[in-house]
Amino acid sequence: VSDLRPSALPGPADVSRSMFDLRSPPHRFMKRYDSVSSVPSSTSSRKDSQGSNRSLDTITLSGDERDFGRLNVKLCYISSVEQIWITVLHCKDLSWPSSCGENPRICVKGILTLPKPVHFKSSAKEGCNDIEFMETFVFAIKLQSLQAVRLVFKIQTQTPRKKTIGECSLALRELSSQESNHWLDISPPSK
Repeated sequence: VSDLRPSALPGPADVSRSMFDLRSPPHRFMKRYDSVSSVPSSTSSRKDSQGSNRSLDTITLSGDERDFGRLNVKLCYISSVEQIWITVLHCKDLSWPSSCGENPRICVKGILTLPKPVHFKSSAKEGCNDIEFMETFVFAIKLQSLQAVRLVFKIQTQTPRKKTIGECSLALRELSSQESNHWLDISPPSK
């Protein structure tokens, strides 16, 4: 790896050598380096988040940039009893892989990322454009503990098999007794 700060910018021969082997003469790798840098952009490829190569020309056509949907949740913290109230309301415009079938059963799994994580899960509903959950989960946890963690949601299919098809999260720094409404963009599950 080369240091790209202007003061440390090497000459062309040094760049090709640093990429491979500093002990070898520069001419040995020039051809190899040039072939890498001169690949036509129409056939260039890059690794996507799933680790597969794909042509730059097909990025917008591949479906990877599509909207995965949004999750609507409400949060409230009642300090007098040290309880967090999490309400999972809707899942809108959700997309899922064709391998899951036309109308898979969908549920939302929540995780409070405390040192000892707290897990909860909604009931499973039939997959459609607007899935209404309307389920509230209540946990007795001190506010100081919650303000340093995230609330992660995993959108999962239950049928034909259990699979995470998307996820989203939010920080809990600003919890209050005033109920807050959040629309979270669902993204592909992290590997």
